[in-house]
Order: sequence, then structure tokens, then C-alpha cells
Amino acid sequence: MTQTTLNPTDLVLVRALAEEVAAIAASPENEAIKQRWRDVNALRTPDRPPVWCRPVGAWSEILPPEALECEDPELRGYEHALRMALVKHDIGDDTPVEGFWPVGAALRVDPANTWGVDVQRHSSGAEGGAWAFDPPLKCEADFDSLRVPRYELDQAETDRRMERVHDILGDSLPPRLSLQCPLQPRLGGYAADLRGLEQISLDMALEPGLMHRLMGFLRDATLQAMDDILATGRLTRNNLGPMMCSDPIGQEHEDGATGYDNLWCLTESQELGHVSPAMWEEFLLEYQLPILERYGLTGYGCCEDLTHKIDGVLRIPNLRIFVCSAWTDLDRLLERVPESVVIMWRQKASDVVFPDDLETLRSDLVEGTRKLSGRPYQIVLRELQTLAGHPRRLHDWTRLAIEAASN
Repeated sequence: MTQTTLNPTDLVLVRALAEEVAAIAASPENEAIKQRWRDVNALRTPDRPPVWCRPVGAWSEILPPEALECEDPELRGYEHALRMALVKHDIGDDTPVEGFWPVGAALRVDPANTWGVDVQRHSSGAEGGAWAFDPPLKCEADFDSLRVPRYELDQAETDRRMERVHDILGDSLPPRLSLQCPLQPRLGGYAADLRGLEQISLDMALEPGLMHRLMGFLRDATLQAMDDILATGRLTRNNLGPMMCSDPIGQEHEDGATGYDNLWCLTESQELGHVSPAMWEEFLLEYQLPILERYGLTGYGCCEDLTHKIDGVLRIPNLRIFVCSAWTDLDRLLERVPESVVIMWRQKASDVVFPDDLETLRSDLVEGTRKLSGRPYQIVLRELQTLAGHPRRLHDWTRLAIEAASN
């Protein structure tokens, strides 16, 4: 495939930004950040628990389009990613910076729409507005259209991507292949896409056989996808970046290839967060376990309330991270979760960004870290959609969280 010509002025800018990021990656401060994550995830005592924030939707306020200089669309994408790394460095949280540029492997999937049916959504039409599921499985007969997707590596396209990154970034941030299984154990999310969130709730009560049929299909499809990717021999380790930065996982394989026993798996149960512990275990966890047990280490949870599902989560044999969302009772968690599990203490985004003063943030962080003292834990702030007119709030929150975690 012919490569498009790169804008020389934009290329100079992008390469200069890449050199800045590479310098951060090579710094002693960045190595200290990585060691902090490695220590906590290995259940060693770090110099302090790691602190990390993920702006998500707030990036449009932090780094608006008009802040970018590149005119070339492709290089503009690189510029945006590099400036994001520099912004996070300025915020000062524990974001590990790598000295390479990850390049996602190209995969071919059959059927092209993954499931054999088209997953669609209804949009509100408003920028940043809500959407609703438009599931393709309207009735039981539609289930006959489901197909187990099969994956294979597109080596030529993968090579082209690697070469393109090298053409753009040179040796400052050399390309490195990244290949993970495209299907993950988030089976509740796939079920909601295919059947609808309200409908799967009704199915669990009124059509349990149909729900079991769907979840069994999704489990088997995910396991097949895992086998397809493993067969490429190109699976890559994922013990880097925030939350999952850790020592190497599992034993080295004789052939030098990476297996799932060398990988982290982070998954959750948000779509079934509203059902009873018994129904969650029956209709989701039992289908996730055969997938999770193939991984080296697992982290479980996201924004759902797991207060009454602690015992079920602790059934996961390789559990290393238990996510305590803002809706999960931290005190109950501390009573039940053993010290062989890292607690990811998630912050409530609205409570962080909306107050006009910082005292409540400070007191909440001090109280939470006091309870967590002596336990392996991470402090994580995610799912931000706005800074609510407080452009320095992430800087302030990071500073307060680090102060609390250091005491």
C-alpha cells in the first residue's frame, strides 16, 4: 500500500513532542512510578500507594482541538496523543510512560460484523449526549443468526502499521507490536449490545433458558477468540501502564511465546450491577470463570456496587485487584477481602470536580487512606466527563491524593 506524503512542518513538530515524551520515559522519576505500581501489584510495600486519574470526556476541555497545531489529519492524531502524555506529566499523577509506541496488530474477523448480526444504537443526536441500545436479538428466532467470530492475523497490514510509526517517530519512540484478544470477559456488555439492557434483565426472570443460551454462546465465542489469537504466536504481555504495571506474570514458556497465563485480565459486571448476588453468579460470573482462570492475574469491578457480591468475586482463583467503586462499601470490603488482594479505591468523579473548595476532597482522601493503611491499594479517578469549570482540579486532586497516600 502506498504511504501518503507527510507534511514536513507537522512532522518536525510531532518528532519534537516524541522526544519530550521519550525523555520522560527515560527519567528516574518515571522509573520510580513504575516501581510503585510493580510493588503494590506484587503485594510488596511501595514508597506510597500509586495515584492515577483518567480524564476521559474531560479531555475536550483540557486539550481542545484548537490547541493542536498539525494540519495533517494523521499527524494531528499523533500530536494529540503525545500532548496528552505531556499533560498527564504536568498533572503529576502516577502515569507510567513507555519509551515505545504501541502498534495494534491488524486482525481479520469472520463474520465482519463479529456476531453475525449488526449491533446498533439509537443516538440522541446531541454532542456528548446519551444513546440507547438497538439490539438485533428481538426474539428467540433471531438467536439462530448468531455466529462465533474467528480471528486471524493480517501480517501485511500489521507490518505496514509498524513501518508507518517508524517513518513518523523514528527512534524516539520505536514501534512495538501490541496484540491482545479482541473479546474480553465483559460478557454482560456484549449481552446488552445483542439483546438490550432492559431485555436481559427481564430474561433472567422470565426467560432464564434464553439468557443462559446467550451467555453460553458469549463464553464459548470468547474462548474461541482466545485460542485464535494464541495460535498466531504473537500475543503480547500487558503488564504495563496504569493499574496493571507489574512484575512479569507467570513462567516463561519454553518456546518464548506469551500465553494468557502471562497476562492480566481486567473485567467487570456493570450491566448486572442491579441484580441479586445469586442471579449475578448464575448468569454472569459462572460464564466468566472459565475465561478468567486462563489468565495469570485478574482485576474485577468497575463502577458497579459489589458490596453484596464480595464472596462471589473472591471465588476468582487468580484475583489480584478488587475494584472498590464509589458505590461499594469500603468498610465491608476491608472486613472480607484478604491482604493478598490489592484494593483499587475508585473515586466518585462528580464529588471531585463539582465542589468549589478542596476541603471536602481533602477530608475524604484522608479518611479513606486512613482506613486503607497497611493494605495494598491504588487510588484511581476515572470516568470524568467534565472539569465543571475547575481547570486545575486534576492537579489539585492529584496533589491531595498523593499527600493522603504518603501519610
